[in-house]
Formats: sequence, C-alpha cells, structure tokens
Amino acid sequence: MEADSLPRSVTVCNCSICRRVAGLWAYYTRAQARLVAGRDAVTPYLWGDRVIEFYRCSACGCWTHYESIEKNADSRFAINMRCLAPEQLATLPVRHFDGADTWKYLD
Repeated sequence: MEADSLPRSVTVCNCSICRRVAGLWAYYTRAQARLVAGRDAVTPYLWGDRVIEFYRCSACGCWTHYESIEKNADSRFAINMRCLAPEQLATLPVRHFDGADTWKYLD
C-alpha cells in the first residue's frame, strides 16, 4: 500500500469483521492511496452486505486493506496500519468507532 500522507488519526472498529482482522484503519480515497504490489499479491474477501472488499497478503495472510466495491477516485480505501512498524504509529491518535451498534465514534 502507498498513501500520499500519514493520516491525522487511525480508527479501531468493533464490528465483527474488524475485530477478527485486528484492523487499525487509516482512511483515504482511491485518489490518495493505492495498492502498489499488484492485485495478485493480495486475496480479496467480500464481506457482509457485499459493498466492501477486504484484502489480505497472499504470502503471509495479514489483512492489508479494504476498499469499496465502487472503484472511483472518491471511494474509500482503508489501510490496515498494523502492517507498519509500531514506532511509525506511536504519534497517531487512535479513535474508537462503534461499528457493532451505534455507528458513531466513541470519543
């Protein structure tokens, strides 16, 4: 993954899929972030209501990102920041999102 800049914050969501993949999400648009390794380097998983594609590394199995099934410049592209080294994340605020119930940030 590659992004134009670091995010202002990262998000932990408590929905069923985000809990299982241990996501720590940085949100971008497709215009701001991209997959540079090639589509054959990741394996997709179409989840739930089938509007979001989650991806994991085909080599190591780590969940790398998710994106909307819509592939336009403004559609969401979320990078799992747990793929970065801990020291790269140390200064980023962590927000908590209640994706399991209220669909609101808890902070």
